[in-house]
Amino acid sequence: MAASSSSSSSSSSKTSILFTFVSILLFLPLVFSLPKNETTFRPLQELKKLKRIRNHLNKINKPPVKTIHSPDGDLIDCIPSHHQPAFDHPKLKGQKPLEPPLERPKEDDKYSIDETIETFQLWTQSNESCPEGTIPIRRTTEADVLRATSLKRFGRKIIKPVRRDTSSGGHEHAVAFVNGDQYYGAKASINVWTPVVTDPYEFSLSQLWLISGSFGNDLNTVEAGWQVSPELYGDGYPRFFTYWTTDAYQTTGCYNLLCSGFVQTNNRIAIGAAISPRSSYKAKQFDIGIMIWKDPKHGHWWLQFGSGLLIGYWPSFLFSHLQRHASMVQFGGEIVNTRSNGYHTSTQMGSGHFADEGFGKASYFRNLKVVDWDNSLLPLTNLHLLADHPNCYDIKAGKNNVWGNYIYYGGPGRNGRCQ
Repeated sequence: MAASSSSSSSSSSKTSILFTFVSILLFLPLVFSLPKNETTFRPLQELKKLKRIRNHLNKINKPPVKTIHSPDGDLIDCIPSHHQPAFDHPKLKGQKPLEPPLERPKEDDKYSIDETIETFQLWTQSNESCPEGTIPIRRTTEADVLRATSLKRFGRKIIKPVRRDTSSGGHEHAVAFVNGDQYYGAKASINVWTPVVTDPYEFSLSQLWLISGSFGNDLNTVEAGWQVSPELYGDGYPRFFTYWTTDAYQTTGCYNLLCSGFVQTNNRIAIGAAISPRSSYKAKQFDIGIMIWKDPKHGHWWLQFGSGLLIGYWPSFLFSHLQRHASMVQFGGEIVNTRSNGYHTSTQMGSGHFADEGFGKASYFRNLKVVDWDNSLLPLTNLHLLADHPNCYDIKAGKNNVWGNYIYYGGPGRNGRCQ
Protein backbone atom coordinates (compact mmCIF):
# COMPACT_ATOMS: atom_id res chain seq x y z
CA MET A 1 0.00 0.00 0.00
CA ALA A 2 2.87 2.38 0.80
CA ALA A 3 4.42 1.88 -2.66
CA SER A 4 1.06 2.47 -4.35
CA SER A 5 0.51 5.65 -2.33
CA SER A 6 4.01 6.95 -3.28
CA SER A 7 3.40 6.24 -6.98
CA SER A 8 0.02 7.99 -6.86
CA SER A 9 1.60 11.06 -5.16
CA SER A 10 4.36 11.25 -7.78
CA SER A 11 1.82 11.03 -10.62
CA SER A 12 -0.29 13.75 -9.05
CA SER A 13 2.77 16.01 -8.68
CA LYS A 14 3.71 15.60 -12.35
CA THR A 15 0.14 16.35 -13.42
CA SER A 16 0.18 19.52 -11.28
CA ILE A 17 3.47 20.73 -12.80
CA LEU A 18 2.17 20.02 -16.33
CA PHE A 19 -1.05 21.91 -15.61
CA THR A 20 0.90 24.93 -14.26
CA PHE A 21 3.18 24.98 -17.32
CA VAL A 22 0.22 24.81 -19.75
CA SER A 23 -1.54 27.58 -17.80
CA ILE A 24 1.51 29.84 -18.13
CA LEU A 25 1.70 29.22 -21.89
CA LEU A 26 -2.01 30.03 -22.28
CA PHE A 27 -1.67 33.16 -20.11
CA LEU A 28 1.37 34.66 -21.88
CA PRO A 29 -0.59 36.03 -24.90
CA LEU A 30 -2.90 37.82 -22.47
CA VAL A 31 0.10 39.43 -20.71
CA PHE A 32 1.55 40.70 -23.97
CA SER A 33 -1.82 42.10 -25.03
CA LEU A 34 -2.14 44.24 -21.87
CA PRO A 35 -1.66 48.02 -22.14
CA LYS A 36 1.89 49.14 -21.38
CA ASN A 37 0.86 51.08 -18.29
CA GLU A 38 -0.47 47.96 -16.57
CA THR A 39 1.47 46.86 -13.50
CA THR A 40 1.81 43.38 -15.01
CA PHE A 41 4.16 44.84 -17.60
CA ARG A 42 6.65 46.31 -15.10
CA PRO A 43 8.75 43.16 -14.67
CA LEU A 44 9.27 43.03 -18.44
CA GLN A 45 10.30 46.68 -18.48
CA GLU A 46 12.70 46.03 -15.60
CA LEU A 47 14.25 43.11 -17.49
CA LYS A 48 14.78 45.32 -20.54
CA LYS A 49 16.35 48.01 -18.34
CA LEU A 50 18.70 45.49 -16.71
CA LYS A 51 19.67 44.16 -20.12
CA ARG A 52 20.57 47.68 -21.30
CA ILE A 53 22.58 48.26 -18.11
CA ARG A 54 24.49 44.98 -18.48
CA ASN A 55 25.26 45.74 -22.13
CA HIS A 56 26.62 49.13 -21.03
CA LEU A 57 28.69 47.55 -18.26
CA ASN A 58 30.16 45.07 -20.73
CA LYS A 59 31.18 48.02 -22.86
CA ILE A 60 32.94 50.05 -20.14
CA ASN A 61 34.26 47.23 -17.90
CA LYS A 62 37.07 45.79 -19.98
CA PRO A 63 38.50 42.29 -19.27
CA PRO A 64 41.22 42.71 -16.61
CA VAL A 65 44.56 40.96 -16.36
CA LYS A 66 44.39 41.40 -12.56
CA THR A 67 41.85 42.64 -10.00
CA ILE A 68 42.75 44.36 -6.73
CA HIS A 69 40.30 44.46 -3.79
CA SER A 70 40.33 47.87 -2.11
CA PRO A 71 39.61 48.17 1.66
CA ASP A 72 36.54 50.31 0.85
CA GLY A 73 34.98 47.53 -1.24
CA ASP A 74 35.98 48.86 -4.67
CA LEU A 75 37.31 46.46 -7.28
CA ILE A 76 40.25 47.93 -9.16
CA ASP A 77 40.75 46.20 -12.52
CA CYS A 78 44.15 46.29 -14.24
CA ILE A 79 43.28 46.79 -17.91
CA PRO A 80 45.77 46.73 -20.82
CA SER A 81 46.25 50.43 -21.55
CA HIS A 82 45.29 50.09 -25.24
CA HIS A 83 41.98 48.42 -24.27
CA GLN A 84 40.73 51.25 -22.03
CA PRO A 85 37.40 52.97 -22.88
CA ALA A 86 39.14 55.90 -24.63
CA PHE A 87 40.05 53.63 -27.53
CA ASP A 88 36.40 52.94 -28.28
CA HIS A 89 36.38 56.45 -29.78
CA PRO A 90 36.32 56.33 -33.61
CA LYS A 91 39.36 58.63 -33.82
CA LEU A 92 41.39 56.46 -31.43
CA LYS A 93 40.44 52.93 -32.47
CA GLY A 94 43.49 50.71 -32.92
CA GLN A 95 45.85 53.22 -31.36
CA LYS A 96 47.90 53.16 -28.15
CA PRO A 97 48.49 55.86 -25.51
CA LEU A 98 50.98 58.55 -26.47
CA GLU A 99 54.33 58.89 -24.76
CA PRO A 100 54.39 61.66 -22.14
CA PRO A 101 55.56 65.09 -23.35
CA LEU A 102 59.28 65.67 -22.81
CA GLU A 103 58.77 69.12 -21.29
CA ARG A 104 56.44 70.08 -18.49
CA PRO A 105 55.58 73.67 -17.60
CA LYS A 106 58.53 75.57 -16.13
CA GLU A 107 58.30 77.08 -12.65
CA ASP A 108 60.54 78.33 -9.88
CA ASP A 109 60.71 76.43 -6.58
CA LYS A 110 59.81 79.42 -4.47
CA TYR A 111 56.85 77.83 -2.71
CA SER A 112 57.25 74.68 -0.62
CA ILE A 113 54.78 72.26 0.97
CA ASP A 114 55.34 73.50 4.56
CA GLU A 115 53.00 71.88 7.12
CA THR A 116 50.83 69.92 4.68
CA ILE A 117 51.35 66.36 3.45
CA GLU A 118 50.40 64.87 0.10
CA THR A 119 47.74 62.18 0.09
CA PHE A 120 47.17 59.27 -2.27
CA GLN A 121 44.59 56.50 -2.65
CA LEU A 122 42.95 53.93 -0.41
CA TRP A 123 43.27 50.97 -2.79
CA THR A 124 47.09 51.21 -2.80
CA GLN A 125 47.13 50.30 0.91
CA SER A 126 46.69 46.68 -0.18
CA ASN A 127 50.36 46.85 -1.32
CA GLU A 128 49.30 45.49 -4.70
CA SER A 129 49.77 47.33 -7.97
CA CYS A 130 48.87 47.03 -11.62
CA PRO A 131 51.55 45.61 -13.94
CA GLU A 132 53.40 47.78 -16.45
CA GLY A 133 51.39 48.22 -19.63
CA THR A 134 48.07 48.26 -17.74
CA ILE A 135 46.05 50.98 -16.03
CA PRO A 136 43.89 50.70 -12.87
CA ILE A 137 40.18 51.29 -13.45
CA ARG A 138 37.52 51.25 -10.72
CA ARG A 139 35.00 48.61 -11.80
CA THR A 140 31.51 49.98 -12.42
CA THR A 141 28.71 47.86 -10.96
CA GLU A 142 25.00 47.43 -11.63
CA ALA A 143 24.31 49.22 -8.36
CA ASP A 144 26.35 52.23 -9.56
CA VAL A 145 24.23 52.56 -12.71
CA LEU A 146 20.91 51.93 -10.92
CA ARG A 147 21.59 54.88 -8.60
CA ALA A 148 21.63 57.26 -11.58
CA THR A 149 18.44 58.99 -12.68
CA SER A 150 18.79 57.20 -16.03
CA LEU A 151 21.31 55.19 -18.03
CA LYS A 152 21.63 58.16 -20.38
CA ARG A 153 22.67 60.45 -17.50
CA PHE A 154 24.95 57.93 -15.79
CA GLY A 155 28.49 59.26 -15.47
CA ARG A 156 27.44 62.83 -16.27
CA LYS A 157 26.88 65.83 -14.04
CA ILE A 158 23.67 65.51 -12.05
CA ILE A 159 21.86 68.60 -13.36
CA LYS A 160 22.75 70.78 -16.29
CA PRO A 161 25.16 73.40 -14.95
CA VAL A 162 26.91 75.88 -15.21
CA ARG A 163 26.71 79.61 -14.98
CA ARG A 164 29.19 81.42 -12.82
CA ASP A 165 26.75 84.28 -12.08
CA THR A 166 23.79 82.21 -10.87
CA SER A 167 22.86 79.00 -9.09
CA SER A 168 21.24 77.66 -12.26
CA GLY A 169 20.19 74.05 -11.93
CA GLY A 170 20.83 74.03 -8.20
CA HIS A 171 24.62 74.23 -8.60
CA GLU A 172 26.27 76.63 -6.12
CA HIS A 173 29.89 77.77 -6.14
CA ALA A 174 32.54 79.47 -4.06
CA VAL A 175 35.36 80.04 -6.53
CA ALA A 176 38.33 82.16 -7.51
CA PHE A 177 38.86 82.77 -11.21
CA VAL A 178 40.93 84.63 -13.78
CA ASN A 179 39.74 85.48 -17.26
CA GLY A 180 40.36 87.83 -20.16
CA ASP A 181 43.60 86.19 -21.31
CA GLN A 182 44.85 83.06 -23.06
CA TYR A 183 45.59 80.22 -20.63
CA TYR A 184 47.41 76.99 -21.45
CA GLY A 185 47.06 75.27 -18.10
CA ALA A 186 46.72 75.65 -14.33
CA LYS A 187 48.08 74.19 -11.14
CA ALA A 188 47.09 74.06 -7.44
CA SER A 189 47.43 72.01 -4.29
CA ILE A 190 43.94 71.14 -3.04
CA ASN A 191 43.17 70.43 0.62
CA VAL A 192 41.20 67.14 0.94
CA TRP A 193 38.26 66.76 3.36
CA THR A 194 35.19 64.56 3.75
CA PRO A 195 32.22 66.95 3.52
CA VAL A 196 28.81 65.59 4.48
CA VAL A 197 26.45 65.23 1.51
CA THR A 198 22.90 65.01 2.84
CA ASP A 199 21.03 63.85 -0.27
CA PRO A 200 21.91 60.96 -2.63
CA TYR A 201 21.39 63.22 -5.64
CA GLU A 202 23.68 65.98 -4.39
CA PHE A 203 27.47 66.20 -4.49
CA SER A 204 30.27 68.31 -3.06
CA LEU A 205 33.48 68.86 -4.98
CA SER A 206 36.69 70.86 -4.99
CA GLN A 207 38.45 71.23 -8.33
CA LEU A 208 40.10 73.39 -10.92
CA TRP A 209 38.41 74.16 -14.25
CA LEU A 210 39.91 75.18 -17.59
CA ILE A 211 37.11 76.79 -19.58
CA SER A 212 36.61 78.11 -23.08
CA GLY A 213 33.60 79.15 -25.14
CA SER A 214 30.46 80.91 -24.01
CA PHE A 215 28.21 79.73 -21.20
CA GLY A 216 25.78 78.58 -23.86
CA ASN A 217 25.76 75.23 -25.63
CA ASP A 218 29.35 75.47 -26.88
CA LEU A 219 31.05 75.57 -23.47
CA ASN A 220 34.27 73.50 -23.34
CA THR A 221 35.81 72.42 -20.02
CA VAL A 222 38.42 70.10 -18.58
CA GLU A 223 38.20 69.59 -14.82
CA ALA A 224 39.99 67.66 -12.06
CA GLY A 225 39.97 67.51 -8.27
CA TRP A 226 38.15 65.55 -5.58
CA GLN A 227 34.46 64.98 -4.99
CA VAL A 228 31.98 63.27 -2.67
CA SER A 229 29.11 61.90 -4.77
CA PRO A 230 26.82 59.24 -3.23
CA GLU A 231 24.97 58.86 -6.53
CA LEU A 232 28.08 58.16 -8.58
CA TYR A 233 30.05 56.05 -6.08
CA GLY A 234 27.56 54.86 -3.46
CA ASP A 235 29.42 56.24 -0.44
CA GLY A 236 30.70 59.40 1.26
CA TYR A 237 34.44 59.11 0.50
CA PRO A 238 36.28 61.95 -1.27
CA ARG A 239 37.48 60.58 -4.62
CA PHE A 240 39.92 61.82 -7.25
CA PHE A 241 37.96 62.63 -10.40
CA THR A 242 38.13 64.16 -13.85
CA TYR A 243 35.45 65.61 -16.13
CA TRP A 244 35.18 67.11 -19.60
CA THR A 245 32.51 68.48 -21.91
CA THR A 246 32.29 70.29 -25.25
CA ASP A 247 28.61 71.29 -25.16
CA ALA A 248 27.94 72.63 -21.65
CA TYR A 249 27.39 69.17 -20.10
CA GLN A 250 24.49 68.27 -22.36
CA THR A 251 25.54 65.18 -24.35
CA THR A 252 29.36 65.09 -24.45
CA GLY A 253 31.88 64.13 -21.82
CA CYS A 254 31.68 62.28 -18.52
CA TYR A 255 33.33 61.63 -15.20
CA ASN A 256 36.58 59.68 -15.12
CA LEU A 257 36.76 56.87 -17.71
CA LEU A 258 33.01 56.27 -17.97
CA CYS A 259 33.00 57.17 -21.67
CA SER A 260 35.59 57.34 -24.43
CA GLY A 261 37.62 60.52 -24.11
CA PHE A 262 40.34 60.81 -21.48
CA VAL A 263 43.36 58.58 -22.20
CA GLN A 264 45.05 57.24 -19.06
CA THR A 265 48.77 56.40 -19.14
CA ASN A 266 49.55 55.86 -15.43
CA ASN A 267 49.40 52.46 -13.68
CA ARG A 268 49.55 53.79 -10.10
CA ILE A 269 46.48 56.08 -9.79
CA ALA A 270 42.87 54.98 -10.31
CA ILE A 271 40.59 57.83 -11.37
CA GLY A 272 37.42 57.61 -9.28
CA ALA A 273 39.13 55.82 -6.37
CA ALA A 274 38.92 57.03 -2.77
CA ILE A 275 41.62 59.36 -1.45
CA SER A 276 43.34 58.53 1.82
CA PRO A 277 44.24 59.97 4.28
CA ARG A 278 41.98 63.03 4.58
CA SER A 279 42.17 66.23 6.60
CA SER A 280 40.55 66.57 10.02
CA TYR A 281 39.36 69.62 11.95
CA LYS A 282 42.18 71.14 14.05
CA ALA A 283 44.40 68.21 13.07
CA LYS A 284 46.70 67.11 10.22
CA GLN A 285 46.00 68.56 6.79
CA PHE A 286 46.39 66.65 3.53
CA ASP A 287 46.67 67.84 -0.07
CA ILE A 288 46.49 66.55 -3.61
CA GLY A 289 48.44 68.39 -6.28
CA ILE A 290 46.66 68.88 -9.62
CA MET A 291 48.16 70.35 -12.78
CA ILE A 292 46.56 70.45 -16.24
CA TRP A 293 48.43 71.88 -19.21
CA LYS A 294 48.39 71.92 -22.98
CA ASP A 295 51.32 70.14 -24.59
CA PRO A 296 52.81 72.72 -27.00
CA LYS A 297 53.86 70.04 -29.49
CA HIS A 298 50.66 68.00 -29.97
CA GLY A 299 48.06 70.22 -28.33
CA HIS A 300 46.62 67.62 -25.94
CA TRP A 301 45.63 68.56 -22.39
CA TRP A 302 47.74 66.56 -19.91
CA LEU A 303 46.85 65.87 -16.27
CA GLN A 304 49.37 65.53 -13.44
CA PHE A 305 48.51 64.24 -9.95
CA GLY A 306 50.61 64.72 -6.82
CA SER A 307 54.17 65.96 -7.13
CA GLY A 308 54.81 64.59 -10.59
CA LEU A 309 52.67 61.60 -11.60
CA LEU A 310 51.36 62.04 -15.14
CA ILE A 311 47.90 60.49 -15.26
CA GLY A 312 47.05 60.91 -18.96
CA TYR A 313 45.52 63.37 -21.41
CA TRP A 314 42.39 64.67 -23.08
CA PRO A 315 43.00 64.51 -26.87
CA SER A 316 42.66 67.93 -28.47
CA PHE A 317 40.22 66.64 -31.12
CA LEU A 318 37.56 66.21 -28.40
CA PHE A 319 37.16 69.99 -28.22
CA SER A 320 36.28 73.02 -30.31
CA HIS A 321 37.42 76.09 -28.32
CA LEU A 322 39.91 74.19 -26.16
CA GLN A 323 41.76 73.07 -29.26
CA ARG A 324 43.38 76.50 -28.99
CA HIS A 325 43.51 77.61 -25.35
CA ALA A 326 41.35 78.32 -22.30
CA SER A 327 39.86 81.76 -21.71
CA MET A 328 39.07 81.22 -18.00
CA VAL A 329 40.66 79.30 -15.14
CA GLN A 330 38.68 78.61 -12.00
CA PHE A 331 39.58 77.17 -8.58
CA GLY A 332 37.19 76.30 -5.75
CA GLY A 333 34.16 74.40 -4.59
CA GLU A 334 30.77 73.41 -5.99
CA ILE A 335 27.73 71.68 -4.51
CA VAL A 336 24.30 70.69 -5.80
CA ASN A 337 21.27 71.88 -3.84
CA THR A 338 18.27 69.73 -4.77
CA ARG A 339 15.98 71.09 -2.04
CA SER A 340 12.55 72.18 -3.30
CA ASN A 341 10.87 72.50 0.11
CA GLY A 342 11.99 76.09 0.71
CA TYR A 343 14.97 75.13 2.85
CA HIS A 344 18.58 75.14 1.75
CA THR A 345 20.51 71.86 1.74
CA SER A 346 22.86 71.02 4.63
CA THR A 347 25.39 69.51 2.21
CA GLN A 348 28.80 70.86 3.14
CA MET A 349 31.40 72.43 0.85
CA GLY A 350 35.11 71.95 1.55
CA SER A 351 35.52 71.22 5.26
CA GLY A 352 32.01 72.40 6.10
CA HIS A 353 33.45 75.54 7.74
CA PHE A 354 33.58 79.13 6.50
CA ALA A 355 36.72 80.69 5.04
CA ASP A 356 37.35 82.99 8.01
CA GLU A 357 38.20 80.03 10.26
CA GLY A 358 41.51 79.59 8.43
CA PHE A 359 44.11 76.82 8.48
CA GLY A 360 43.16 73.49 10.01
CA LYS A 361 39.47 74.40 10.02
CA ALA A 362 38.55 75.78 6.60
CA SER A 363 39.45 74.09 3.32
CA TYR A 364 41.97 75.74 1.02
CA PHE A 365 43.73 75.79 -2.35
CA ARG A 366 47.36 76.93 -2.30
CA ASN A 367 50.07 77.71 -4.83
CA LEU A 368 47.54 78.72 -7.50
CA LYS A 369 49.21 79.24 -10.87
CA VAL A 370 48.40 79.40 -14.57
CA VAL A 371 50.39 78.28 -17.61
CA ASP A 372 51.16 80.94 -20.24
CA TRP A 373 51.86 80.71 -24.00
CA ASP A 374 55.55 80.00 -23.25
CA ASN A 375 54.73 76.88 -21.15
CA SER A 376 55.67 78.70 -17.94
CA LEU A 377 53.77 78.55 -14.64
CA LEU A 378 52.98 82.03 -13.37
CA PRO A 379 51.31 83.42 -10.21
CA LEU A 380 47.78 84.72 -10.66
CA THR A 381 47.03 88.35 -11.45
CA ASN A 382 43.64 90.06 -11.40
CA LEU A 383 42.05 87.29 -9.34
CA HIS A 384 38.24 87.48 -8.94
CA LEU A 385 36.18 85.87 -6.18
CA LEU A 386 32.60 84.63 -6.48
CA ALA A 387 30.30 83.04 -3.89
CA ASP A 388 26.79 82.36 -5.22
CA HIS A 389 25.37 82.22 -1.67
CA PRO A 390 27.94 83.68 0.76
CA ASN A 391 25.74 82.97 3.80
CA CYS A 392 25.94 79.28 2.91
CA TYR A 393 29.46 79.00 1.40
CA ASP A 394 32.03 81.78 1.17
CA ILE A 395 35.56 82.44 -0.06
CA LYS A 396 38.55 84.67 0.70
CA ALA A 397 41.97 85.00 -0.96
CA GLY A 398 45.49 85.81 0.16
CA LYS A 399 49.15 85.59 -0.78
CA ASN A 400 52.33 84.85 1.18
CA ASN A 401 55.89 83.63 0.65
CA VAL A 402 55.09 80.01 1.53
CA TRP A 403 51.79 79.34 -0.25
CA GLY A 404 51.91 81.94 -3.01
CA ASN A 405 48.33 82.70 -4.10
CA TYR A 406 45.82 80.84 -1.96
CA ILE A 407 42.13 80.73 -1.12
CA TYR A 408 40.05 79.52 1.81
CA TYR A 409 36.48 78.58 0.88
CA GLY A 410 33.44 76.50 1.83
CA GLY A 411 30.76 76.32 4.47
CA PRO A 412 28.08 74.23 6.16
CA GLY A 413 25.16 74.94 3.86
CA ARG A 414 21.98 75.49 5.84
CA ASN A 415 22.58 77.50 9.04
CA GLY A 416 21.11 80.48 10.88
CA ARG A 417 21.96 82.84 8.00
CA CYS A 418 21.40 80.32 5.18
CA GLN A 419 17.84 79.06 5.16
